[in-house]
Amino acid sequence: MENNPWKITGEKEVYENPWIALTEYDVLNPAGKKGIYGKVHFKNTAVGIMVLDEEMNTYLVGQYRFPLQAYSWEIPEGGSLIAGGVATLDGAKRELLEETGLVAAHWQPLLEMHLSNSVSDEKAIIYLATGLTQQEAEPEETEQLVVRKMPFEEVYQMVEKGEITDSMSVAAIIKVKLMLVQGRLK
Repeated sequence: MENNPWKITGEKEVYENPWIALTEYDVLNPAGKKGIYGKVHFKNTAVGIMVLDEEMNTYLVGQYRFPLQAYSWEIPEGGSLIAGGVATLDGAKRELLEETGLVAAHWQPLLEMHLSNSVSDEKAIIYLATGLTQQEAEPEETEQLVVRKMPFEEVYQMVEKGEITDSMSVAAIIKVKLMLVQGRLK
């Protein structure tokens, strides 16, 4: 079933800013009935960084998330330009330095995911960063961050207890745990 059952009969831009655009589509749904569908287009790729040091510690970033109106503990993450700008790995390196002050010597792709594919086209790429050197953090003016260095197993337990709910963080932490259990990461 790879054929698109949706037919677009019209579209209009509802809202746009430097990061997102909202489009409303007039559609014929898979049953052939008229309807509407809204899509949020993200102008950047989301990047996340799962950090592991030699002692199996990782770093979490805590910050108040405006859309949730709640505090959130997460892996370092942000946006990376995708057209005519910064490549995703360069964006991940920039975000890691900005948020934690860390520079990693070794990078490997950990996973790719779509964050909310029922309403948006936002794509995320998460990297595993190792071989760490500490420098000075350079947070953006919109960020009031708290950085915590913690044993990976404690961070995994935070996911198990529902204390970490950010989708990129949960996926990255569970993926690393799986790799550890399977012996694919030492």
